[in-house]
Amino acid sequence: MVNYRFLGNSGFKVSEITYGNWITHASQVADDAALKTVHAALDVGITSFDTADVYANTAAEAVLGRALKGQRRAGLEIFTKVFWPTGPKGPNDMGLSRKHIFEAINGSLERLGTDYVDLYQAHRYDHETPLEETMQAFADVVRQGKALYIGVSEWTAEQLREGHALAQQLGIQLVSNQPQYSMLYRVIEGKVVPASEELGVSQIVWSPMAQGVLSGKYLPGQPLPPGSRATDDKSGAQNIKRLMSDDILEAVQRLVPIAAEAGLTMPQLAIAWVLQHPNIAAALVGASRPEQLADTVKASGVRLDADTMQAIDAALGGAVYRDPEATYSSSPPRRPV
Repeated sequence: MVNYRFLGNSGFKVSEITYGNWITHASQVADDAALKTVHAALDVGITSFDTADVYANTAAEAVLGRALKGQRRAGLEIFTKVFWPTGPKGPNDMGLSRKHIFEAINGSLERLGTDYVDLYQAHRYDHETPLEETMQAFADVVRQGKALYIGVSEWTAEQLREGHALAQQLGIQLVSNQPQYSMLYRVIEGKVVPASEELGVSQIVWSPMAQGVLSGKYLPGQPLPPGSRATDDKSGAQNIKRLMSDDILEAVQRLVPIAAEAGLTMPQLAIAWVLQHPNIAAALVGASRPEQLADTVKASGVRLDADTMQAIDAALGGAVYRDPEATYSSSPPRRPV
């Protein structure tokens, strides 16, 4: 079963392996398979579920809502996000304005079939809306009982500090950030994690398996596996492209004996590595088939010794991307609509 961790400096616990439906529900996976996968997640002890209104242009939220229908609401932790354009993509159909936040939360709750979400997250930072307006709107969403906690995604250290200070003034809790993080992509370690530790903000990390590259299934110099994410534009082929160089794939193959020595599969090693870091509250995992989750959750509670952690760093070497300046390009300077 899955262990739990506190989210930030709050009393709120989430399953350290959290189910995310970014590129699966209403896109890569048919609805009936998606429902089976969510039920499989529940069966193996995952109770935290992450989605966003932009996923499949709101359809992923609706699928998740149907999959969780009939479950005990108090036993679930449901997260969603707001920022990217949805619907007809009009001038106010994205961003973090008060107008969009209120319309977005109401739409999300209807699709998810719930009166509230446990965590409502700013999917990016909105440079075109005053932060005071955004945080006041979030505070009002919390006071109306539509969200219990507030989080963000891919914010810089400075943005986290400013947002956290305003949240405190408004009497609400900003408890989390959702950045990309894996053995291969460690840009948050330089500035974001130290700031978060100071503020009492946890990370809920996405792509802990580096878009599936850390599964080890992509081999240097070999054709891409049929049906894999790298061959399917709907499954994120563009996002994985930068990781498909032979240098990176060769480095990943050097992890295979390390995983075997630790008694883990490659996916388990990738998830376990992320969860060694105390500022990480949860690793987001997706699945296109129910049986994938039975393997993944075995990473929960695994402790990697110092020798294993050092061996991983030695194996990956220069394949690891660490530049903290990359965090400054995650949010668009202007809304793209």
